[in-house]
Amino acid sequence: MEITRVGFGSWGISGPGWRYAWGPQDDAESIATIRHAVEQGVNWIDTAAVYGLGHSEEVVAKALADLPEADRPFVFTKLGLSWDDNDPASPPVRDMSPASVRREVEASLRRLNVERIDLYQVHWRGAAGSTKKGPPPPTIAGAGTSQVCSYSLARSPASWARMAA
Repeated sequence: MEITRVGFGSWGISGPGWRYAWGPQDDAESIATIRHAVEQGVNWIDTAAVYGLGHSEEVVAKALADLPEADRPFVFTKLGLSWDDNDPASPPVRDMSPASVRREVEASLRRLNVERIDLYQVHWRGAAGSTKKGPPPPTIAGAGTSQVCSYSLARSPASWARMAA
């Protein structure tokens, strides 16, 4: 996988109504912005299930829906933060239990309208649980981490080795 130096981060297009919102966004403008970035050569989009409680992934899907396969950028998303649909203002819970991982990957695949996630990242280090019984390999092209510094990686190599297993 070769990626451009600059990608498109989609936290800012996640819309209002959740704890870490940036405020109201116009989805049509967000879609146009993503398409413009891709037209300018950006070949990857970073999103997360928790951004807008799924809304950001849905906007990314709409932006990519009409693009020919050869022109589609890589899609990266994150897992490990679950939310309460009945209380979107409550803080997300860090959860890497096998049941949560499977539920999250299936929901992200559906919202993104893809058969495979190009890079699936653990959103926050320290999420409870294990990914040993994670999603089946055909749905994930690569795994990684987000919000992790080199110091943290150096201190816990065994936990990151389990992530890759």
